[in-house]
Amino acid sequence: MERHTYQTGIIGNCAFLAHINKNTNVDWLCWPRFDSTFIFGGLLDKKKGGEFSILPEGEYSSHQYYQENTNILITEITIKSGGRYRISDFAPRFYQNQRYYKPLMLIRKIEAIDGSPRIRVKCEPVSEYGKTRLSVNRGSNHIQYLGGNESMRLTTNIPISYIFDEHAFVLNESKYLVLTYGEPLEAPLNSTAERFLSETARYWQTWIKHSSIATFYQPFVIRSALALKIHQYEDTGAIIAASTTSLPESQGSGRNWDYRYCWLRDTYYVITSLNHIGHFEEMERYFSYVTDISFAEDFRYQPLYGITGQKTLTEQILTDLDGYMGNQPVRIGNQAYEHIQNDIYGQVLISMLPLYTDHRFIFSERKDSARWVDYLLKKIEKTIDEKDAGIWEFRNTANIHCYSNLFQWAGACAAEKIARTIENKGLTSRAILLKKKAAKHIESCYDPKRKVYTNSAGSPNLDASTLQLIMMNYLDPASKRAKDHLAALEKELKASNGLFYRYLYKDDFGKPKTTFLICAFWYVEALAAVGRMDDALREFENLLQFSNHLLLFSEDVDETDGSQWGNFPQAYSHVGLMNAAYRIAMKLDRPIFL
Repeated sequence: MERHTYQTGIIGNCAFLAHINKNTNVDWLCWPRFDSTFIFGGLLDKKKGGEFSILPEGEYSSHQYYQENTNILITEITIKSGGRYRISDFAPRFYQNQRYYKPLMLIRKIEAIDGSPRIRVKCEPVSEYGKTRLSVNRGSNHIQYLGGNESMRLTTNIPISYIFDEHAFVLNESKYLVLTYGEPLEAPLNSTAERFLSETARYWQTWIKHSSIATFYQPFVIRSALALKIHQYEDTGAIIAASTTSLPESQGSGRNWDYRYCWLRDTYYVITSLNHIGHFEEMERYFSYVTDISFAEDFRYQPLYGITGQKTLTEQILTDLDGYMGNQPVRIGNQAYEHIQNDIYGQVLISMLPLYTDHRFIFSERKDSARWVDYLLKKIEKTIDEKDAGIWEFRNTANIHCYSNLFQWAGACAAEKIARTIENKGLTSRAILLKKKAAKHIESCYDPKRKVYTNSAGSPNLDASTLQLIMMNYLDPASKRAKDHLAALEKELKASNGLFYRYLYKDDFGKPKTTFLICAFWYVEALAAVGRMDDALREFENLLQFSNHLLLFSEDVDETDGSQWGNFPQAYSHVGLMNAAYRIAMKLDRPIFL
């Protein structure tokens, strides 16, 4: 059986993300925001999704890779009849005028490598999720695309007639295509594109140089870090789960979700992984985002918010789009914003803990610290005895979930540390009381006969999320109880090839058919934590095969053939890889440098 992998790489600048296919097409690009309509959406409908391709005449082969330690994507096309050319795709990002320059601008540089290749450029953006074809207006050296709320301009040194007529031409000098949203490029084309390319490369390579990354499988960690970085919407600090919507968890599953929003839980894991490699800017930006949300809410957090903090993310089905490989429905919005998920208060507290305990931060810069911790503790106090939808966002069931109470326990631990730092005895006492209460709920999930913690109180079902009991040090990793718990989960949820299921019981959509990749990385972390280092190394190395050609990982993997499914690339999966690699490196005492 042929393995299915996603044939795209991503570029971005913390203002937008784009997917570039090996066939040169821009398969996915939402403008002006991560959660806006797609401008190019071939991932979900090849006919209605528009096109931006740079293809040769005749048959060809493609090789795609990143410029080393950057988010600049290179696609090399070799024409069967002779000739070869290279496309460098990037989103400009660099520091100037005491701020980051990150325009809504996609730059494509085309250069011949061998021979005199004949190429054809096609640029047809759309709007309103493919419902609207934009009007095309010709300028002297540009094309203007108008319609709805969209205003885009393609500036180029390719003869405009060739693009208008989709006419093939010989590539005998470097050509540039600069697509902008809103503001046009008002500068010399060639020199500006070259300067932006070199400045962007320098920015990303410097960002990596300033990362503390152990030598353990460094290329994978570097690529994961670069991918995670561009999932932050820098304008507000929000971090999205993925840049795509409705890529199915398995063929025909109907589990097609919109992930272009900020889950507070996912962000906790992203912040943790970036903190491990010495990056803190992202945490401080996220702190501003979550603080704005916190003081705008009365009783409880939603599990997710829009990238500017919007609360209502009404789920809609777009019936006129084919869907990825014919998989419908295509959804925009996400009904999970209505769910009760009580782990998130703890995760917000843990996310912010380094701001109060790591002396590389200036503690006095944290305003209203006591008020903020009090606010979050009140949320835990009000919800700690409540049933919820849990980490996997069950739509029609509620339980006292072990995972939810674990993070209420961990959040109370974090609150206690913060309270001690700011010398607030009242908050310290409340945090200690909540730790005890949460622990009581966690213990109600323990099955002494099977020596395992189940997914919820009174349930026989096992769940990979309870691996976190070990990684969060609720269970002493050296204890027999931790090792027994791991062994029981391993026996039931581990797939034959080292992959790991979230759970194997039926949910709202039946029994899951694919494994969840972050769970496999959690399994690796747990193995390392309990000291099973040979097993941890073997399983970690095995998981690396499930990336695509650019070391990018999906959300889900099919156990039977290793195919990639789910939204892509998935922040969760890259976080899982980074945290597993970090834990193994620490156990092996591998040097950290750079």
